[in-house]
Amino acid sequence: MAPRLSSISAAARRLLGAPRPGARHTAAVAAARFYSKDNEGSWFRSLFVHKVDPRKDAHSTLLSKKETSNLYKIQFHNVKPECLDAYNSLTEAVLPKLHLDEDYPCSLVGNWNTWYGEQDQAVHLWRFSGGYPALMDCMNKLKNNKEYLEFRKERSQMLLSRRNQMLLEFSFWNEPQPRAGPNIYELRTYKLKPGTMIEWGNNWARAIKYRQENQEAVGGFFSQIGELYVVHHLWAYKDLQSREETRNAAWRKRGWDENVYYTVPLVRHMESRIMIPLKISPLQ
Repeated sequence: MAPRLSSISAAARRLLGAPRPGARHTAAVAAARFYSKDNEGSWFRSLFVHKVDPRKDAHSTLLSKKETSNLYKIQFHNVKPECLDAYNSLTEAVLPKLHLDEDYPCSLVGNWNTWYGEQDQAVHLWRFSGGYPALMDCMNKLKNNKEYLEFRKERSQMLLSRRNQMLLEFSFWNEPQPRAGPNIYELRTYKLKPGTMIEWGNNWARAIKYRQENQEAVGGFFSQIGELYVVHHLWAYKDLQSREETRNAAWRKRGWDENVYYTVPLVRHMESRIMIPLKISPLQ
């Protein structure tokens, strides 16, 4: 019976994938090598404290313009469809006064209605010269501005929802400047994976040169308050056909494809808006 039991045991070992007695030493050596290679870096090193060099600067310091202290606010207002014309008229009557009043350290950069993208939406971009102190100064003064308070009250009856973000501008982008029109504007919004902002900035610092020949690059910003790890790129085109031709031309330039290859994996979500300037917008 012993030989039969032995043969059954051997067959069972083969069915179960168990190693043959002669292979045990080989398997043990392989396992030891695997353990040594894959676990030395985690198990062995975990016995010691791994020294990490501390960061000397925040993202805002590394990526934004150091010679200026401009702070930007972008507003997204979702308007009741039947109120969009009234909203635009009210906005055009009140906001330029703040833009022109030297007592308020804020200025309009651009005002738009979304044409393609989220419908019945207004987008406003403000600049605060002087950073956060200028922002707080402006907010405190607006609390006592009766005309502005009435404007907000009337405007609230026209809105479905609204949201905003505080932004800084990337150091390698152009400063948004008033420009003649007519133009259409594309706001491309990228929501990045946490921890990838520096890598995004490094890639775009090299790639922006491929998108400046036709003066289409208006501004590049990243969020500081509000939803974080959000990037906004603002582009200007004469029309949709010009946009198509300009974007296709970028792909014919050596190096642009590399930027896309390295930055796409950093993105969690992206969206595009085609926008038309309001009458009061400095960006026409």
